[in-house]
Amino acid sequence: METAIKAPRGTRDVLGDESWKWAHVLDVCRDVARDFGYSEVLLPIFEHTELFCRGIGDATDVVEKEMYTFIDKGDRSITLRPELTASMARSYLEHDMRRAPQPVKLWSAGPMFRYERPQKGRYRQFWQTDFEILGVQDPMADLETIDTSMEIYRRLGLTNLQVLINSVGCPKCRPAYRDALKRFIESGPGGLEALCETCRGRFDRNPLRILDCKKLACKEITEGAPAILDSLCDECAAHFEDVTRGLERIGADARLDKRLVRGLDYYTKTAFEILAGELGSQNAVCGGGRYDNLAEAIGGPSVPGVGFASGIERIVITLEGQGVFLGDKPHVDVYVVTASNGLALEAAALAHELRASGIAADTDYAGRGMKAQMKQAAASGAAFVCIIGEDEAASGTVSVKNMSDGEQRSIARNEAASKLALWREERNR
Repeated sequence: METAIKAPRGTRDVLGDESWKWAHVLDVCRDVARDFGYSEVLLPIFEHTELFCRGIGDATDVVEKEMYTFIDKGDRSITLRPELTASMARSYLEHDMRRAPQPVKLWSAGPMFRYERPQKGRYRQFWQTDFEILGVQDPMADLETIDTSMEIYRRLGLTNLQVLINSVGCPKCRPAYRDALKRFIESGPGGLEALCETCRGRFDRNPLRILDCKKLACKEITEGAPAILDSLCDECAAHFEDVTRGLERIGADARLDKRLVRGLDYYTKTAFEILAGELGSQNAVCGGGRYDNLAEAIGGPSVPGVGFASGIERIVITLEGQGVFLGDKPHVDVYVVTASNGLALEAAALAHELRASGIAADTDYAGRGMKAQMKQAAASGAAFVCIIGEDEAASGTVSVKNMSDGEQRSIARNEAASKLALWREERNR
């Protein structure tokens, strides 16, 4: 006997007991996007590999180790998208959104793909929401981006939100900092050889990423490293000051994190993360920043941008960890029960009328007896059960049972939809 096929490692099925929580998160994202003036875009799940190599940076872990890349039937190198920002910038350029009033605010959500070691809250296929503001360099766009992310988490009910913020400079001032950081590491105990293998590979290509290493030895080596803020050019310093003043003005709990550099090459100036939860057990629920050179990197004109991405799995885990009420699991309002199989058509017709009236309804399709149907109705979470027996069918009536108090009454069949809608509203008040 052959073994049943299972989902690939690092992927999972999000079943009905959980998917409604994802829908709730996405509904809140959609509401916030509308309130902040973002337009939703639906982008391809795969792109030309060159987009990510040039946009994200071919020296990043994502491009070097984590992308799902294949050659298609047209002998083209195609990659399942590992993130959305590069795709957003590509779409902006391809559809000449520069002609529209600037800035252009876009948001999207969907699955991303990275070949990583699976762990709680981290999968090889994972869902992200992504918000981007394209076409302006104003630091107030950075402030709005952070505020947008905070508003999503506030509406979801997360508490103790904190902004970690830093600047990663720009191509004018970052080289000087890179050199200062490399000198610091080389002159430290053990020098370059004391770093982990991954960080030794980053030393020449992207030494800032060493600050982001989670290994204790590398953290100790970079403890006391010079802060990038000391190397910022006047433009970057003024930009950072405006963003931090803005965060103070809107009452955000913000903290400077000199080690925050982000993992992708396209970031410039502002880099931030949002933490949620009690001190000591906080979770990063999103990360983002400014990327003024991304459009040029993928072959377009200069188009400044700023944005953030947030993983749905991580948000749901954090909500559950904080005990946030996500609402009731969706359930039907009415379950239609019949006294015999010969009345199945009557049940189907009544369920059709209820659904057409906006009432969530279900009925039995397994030929169960009436007692078993009542158990199924209770398991469905239905507030009311409509019972159709021979007498009801002959008299044009329906017996309606209120599942909360057991009260049962007879109503005219042609009034069932209107009366059940009214009773549902009264029950939900």
